[in-house]
Amino acid sequence: MRTSIATVSLSGSLTEKLTAAARAGFDGVEIFENDLLASPLTPEEIRARCADLGLTIDLYQPMRDIEAVPEDEFARNLRRARHKFELMRRLGTGTVLVCSSVSPLALDDDALAAAQLSQLADLAQGFGVRVAYEALAWGRHVSTYDHAWSIVESAGHPALGTCLDSFHILSRGSDPKGIEDIPGEKIFFLQLADAPLLAMDVLQWSRHYRCFPGQGGFDVAGLLRHVVRAGYDGPLSLEVFNDVFRQAEAGPTAVDARRSLLVLQESVGLARLPDPVVPAGIAFAELVTPDAEPVAAVLRALGLSRTARHRSKPVDLWERGEARILVNTGPTARRDGTSLAAIGLESPNPTAAARRAESLLAPVLPRRRAPQDVPLEAVAAPDGTELFFCTTNHPQLPNWQTDFEPVEAAGPTEPVAPVAPVEATGSAGSAGTGEAAGGVTCIDHLALTQPWHQFDEAALFHRSVLGLYAQESVDVADPYGLFRSRAVTNSRGSVRIALAVGPGPTDDGTRAQHIALATGDIVAAARRFREVGGRLLPIPANYYDDLAARFELDEGELATYRELGILYDRDAQGEFRHCYTRTVGRVFFELVQRDGGYQGYGAQNAPVRLAAQHAQRPLR
Repeated sequence: MRTSIATVSLSGSLTEKLTAAARAGFDGVEIFENDLLASPLTPEEIRARCADLGLTIDLYQPMRDIEAVPEDEFARNLRRARHKFELMRRLGTGTVLVCSSVSPLALDDDALAAAQLSQLADLAQGFGVRVAYEALAWGRHVSTYDHAWSIVESAGHPALGTCLDSFHILSRGSDPKGIEDIPGEKIFFLQLADAPLLAMDVLQWSRHYRCFPGQGGFDVAGLLRHVVRAGYDGPLSLEVFNDVFRQAEAGPTAVDARRSLLVLQESVGLARLPDPVVPAGIAFAELVTPDAEPVAAVLRALGLSRTARHRSKPVDLWERGEARILVNTGPTARRDGTSLAAIGLESPNPTAAARRAESLLAPVLPRRRAPQDVPLEAVAAPDGTELFFCTTNHPQLPNWQTDFEPVEAAGPTEPVAPVAPVEATGSAGSAGTGEAAGGVTCIDHLALTQPWHQFDEAALFHRSVLGLYAQESVDVADPYGLFRSRAVTNSRGSVRIALAVGPGPTDDGTRAQHIALATGDIVAAARRFREVGGRLLPIPANYYDDLAARFELDEGELATYRELGILYDRDAQGEFRHCYTRTVGRVFFELVQRDGGYQGYGAQNAPVRLAAQHAQRPLR
């Protein structure tokens, strides 16, 4: 089906919005009246511009407060409509959106509404225009789609149909199954939007919090199935009022919008995309830095060893167990220090994974490589993080590690021996017998700070492109605002990525990202880290006083946690212990120990950690 987007969904001038929509691959646009009024282009020039971009103008909107009004008021409305229909002829568009009235002059009289809409449709027909009547969720007398349809059906005019809007329908809790009773040819237009589930005034909800399908809590796919069964064959159009989108750059927002429609069409069987290839694990995390020594010192203290160097690039491989960190000192390094730039995802089929990503508009990254280098497929995530689809030690597929030549290890590299989990009854306070007991085993999870305007886009991207499951969003109190986080994971938990966004736009360049390393004995790991010169994040004593009140912990265990800055959480499935290194540039490390079936990330401890980090100066 054709795709369209309302210009109100994007930021910028009308010309910028049209260009962004075309570049993202939309077939058409809805012209929002305010965008036209503010444009220096004439209707004819806008029409020509759309034609040059390959866009159709599918709808002009909105006309408000038209129907069920006293005769003198309706006469003024028809005069206004005549001017708009002439404008539409100049624009080259044939459908106008008429919203149900919110005017205090509107009467609760369906027969009058039908008669006046029929007169409006008569006038529109003379200009080659169709009228799509939509029930606003806050309409004065007409606020549901079935009520709007009953008025349209009663009017019985060929140039009068209905417009269905997923937000107006689902925000009121209406059952969309009744859509199937509307003849498909009388559904003149379909507008799609999602939204988070909020308890608030529906008008404010609509004007500020709509989002693209798949980014909120509505069953937009279920509604679309009913519309398709009714026989609708017009465009799928996005109409999203969102304060963040209005401030973000139009180009990336349009791509996000189009991706959401592709995923929506796939979910209801209207589009066939390459199947998702879910990553099986994290092959590596790549840090870029202008100076390798500060991060190398932290990695050594964590027990990792520099084992190999890329044969043609200034990239070192540090590893222990299944945890692998690449340190890149090439020209892409940020001036403000170390940052997490790329993730290697273990993929059962890297080529198919890249094909899926490309079909969902993920930018394919050109890669500078020597003839002998392994050809790695890579795309960019919305925040610019490079995602490599690769394999490690696969018997048939190329191994990315063959690009690296061994170097003499500067530390132990033997496999980590299995260790018994730390008990919550005191053994954690005395654990730490030998290096293997506290060794790092793998990357537990990665935390990526998103640009403030791309949080919802990032969650949809990782879910749709990578096939990961998105968990519920969590809000965390930060000393300077609210910190939002949402984790995505595969079914086994071998890939965990926590997506986060800080309190405001100024946090984009200052918020640190982090790599969480799993260990079977966090006390041993933390002690070893400190003994070789590592600096752990100090945690306020007040936290441990509260911890003693919340959990019955052995005094010795609690004292050990206090000494080492270890934080603790417990749920019905298991326990979680974690501590943090000082920040290096824009990156810090976390040591985590999971016991039992604990699947979270210690969110209850996040406010304490954030406050402690604000009090520390990062290392460069």
